Amino acid sequence: MDINWLLFAENWLAASLRLAAPLILVGIGGVFTERTGIFNIGMEGMMLTGTFFAIAGTLATGSIWMGTIWAIVAGGILGLVHAFLTVTRRANQIVSGAAINLFALGFTNLLNPLLYQAYEFRPRVPLFPAIAPDFLKDLPFIGNVLFKQPLIVWIALVLPFLAAWILYNTSWGLTIRAVGDHPHAVATAGLSVIKLKYIGVLISGFFAGLGGAALVLGQIGLFSPGITGGRGFIVLAALVVGKWNPILVGAACLLFGAGDAFQFRLQTFDTGIPYQLPIMIPYILTVAALAGLVGRTVPPKTAGQPYDPESH
Repeated sequence: MDINWLLFAENWLAASLRLAAPLILVGIGGVFTERTGIFNIGMEGMMLTGTFFAIAGTLATGSIWMGTIWAIVAGGILGLVHAFLTVTRRANQIVSGAAINLFALGFTNLLNPLLYQAYEFRPRVPLFPAIAPDFLKDLPFIGNVLFKQPLIVWIALVLPFLAAWILYNTSWGLTIRAVGDHPHAVATAGLSVIKLKYIGVLISGFFAGLGGAALVLGQIGLFSPGITGGRGFIVLAALVVGKWNPILVGAACLLFGAGDAFQFRLQTFDTGIPYQLPIMIPYILTVAALAGLVGRTVPPKTAGQPYDPESH
């Protein structure tokens, strides 16, 4: 079997960026919510709900931008539910997130037949455009890898740097980090810890919905049940690998995206390897990264703990 390795590398790198973009977007939201001390394993369900409403909104309005807004709002609503349960009601954060995942899976499975019932065949919706000029797209190798990417990929690549600047160079970012480490000190300063925790969880919901939109409107154009395939859980690993730093989390997501792209590219060749083995690559890479690449990590000090304004 002859393989054009240069072409393989070109297509692999291009696919790596596309597949990493949804992970990066969800990861940015995850950084903010965990920095406020709230675990959100429900990002998988929020992302899945975002994929459904991205397609539903695009089919209903004919606009991918409206579909994206639908996805962001849907993710935000589930984020609000998670915030209410964990911040206001002080429910167990893992249980709340797991419940959201189960709800999202059942909800989207229930509505899936209604999504395409008006069509004889499932139509593919338009995808995010690539906005680079043609002369850049036509460049050998780099044109396909970078400049043929949809707009959402470029947004995902820029956002970790913007998020890092906000977290580490603004007073609001300092406050967000303080909420996860010293919430009572924040309260003593006259700020609402409850409000800030709500904001953190809502941000994760919005970005999880946007990540879902990036997944289906960036490369697929269709919805199918369980389409996220555990990507939200991979993001949870990226948060640990990236030590809750937006730029490092983005880099971890790029690593996992590259693993996902590699297994897809590998399946296009007749290697004789059972297809189930390449599918395992992103998940094996996730476990390997957690087991071997991560040193001592220090999460926000109150992560996972309910905030009680009356305790000190």
